Amino acid sequence: MKSLFDAVSFKCSKLITQNYSSSFSLAVKMLSPSIRDAIYSIYGFVRFADEIVDSFHDYEKEYLIDDFEKEYYKAMQLGISLNPILNSFQHTVKEYNITDDLVQAFLKSMKLDLIKSTYNTQTEYADYIYGSADVVGLMCLKVFVAGKEHKYEQLKHEAMRLGSAFQKVNFLRDLRDDNLILNRTYFPGINLKNFNEDAKAQIIKEIEEDFRIAYQGIVKLPMEAKFGVYTAYVYYKKLLKKLKNTPYQEIGNSRIRVSNYTKAGLLAQSFVTYKLKLV
Repeated sequence: MKSLFDAVSFKCSKLITQNYSSSFSLAVKMLSPSIRDAIYSIYGFVRFADEIVDSFHDYEKEYLIDDFEKEYYKAMQLGISLNPILNSFQHTVKEYNITDDLVQAFLKSMKLDLIKSTYNTQTEYADYIYGSADVVGLMCLKVFVAGKEHKYEQLKHEAMRLGSAFQKVNFLRDLRDDNLILNRTYFPGINLKNFNEDAKAQIIKEIEEDFRIAYQGIVKLPMEAKFGVYTAYVYYKKLLKKLKNTPYQEIGNSRIRVSNYTKAGLLAQSFVTYKLKLV
């Protein structure tokens, strides 16, 4: 039965989320059960595309990402794909009216990682972040507002700023690996050689402003989504605080993490804040 295959497909997306990101998986668990599968399917799609360009070094990445895109559009046309990740994602795209410009913007940024290693201007930097992170936030927002266009437009800007904040925190945390392993420099004019405390402070100031604006949207989210998104927000704010308190030399030499013990404490803190209706 097709319904059984669809159910298995969504379970595969959930499995991808659980194995690739314990933090995001925890946040998804805080969402209403009615929308969790849709968010898992979005994560599965973007995770696989990202893995192609970041991890599959022994394979023809250009062919793989192009084939992934072609198979996605075949799934959209046929209403099914034997790739369970694409099968679940195409269901979510149709159910929540996720527009194709969002999918195309995301794939464009992923393909840029195959041909571009340095982002020299703020425009290039902003365009990449829009495609790699902002549109993912917008896809999730489509689910959170149940595809209601007026609500989506009201929260669109804040959702993009949250996506930007998450991505910039990742860039700062992964500065060393991006430079040394993937040979990429995302922050304009900043690499490991010229990274210093002033550069770090400038980046953090930018991220804090993204978080400030994003929070204004979180408090307006439907109840089904608010706690889960707030949990992710609190986690990333904690990671940013750790990065802020870490000497720039250490950021350039190691990967800063938030321990599982701390994550558990943040979850408890978020729950109390949410239940007291302080968010």
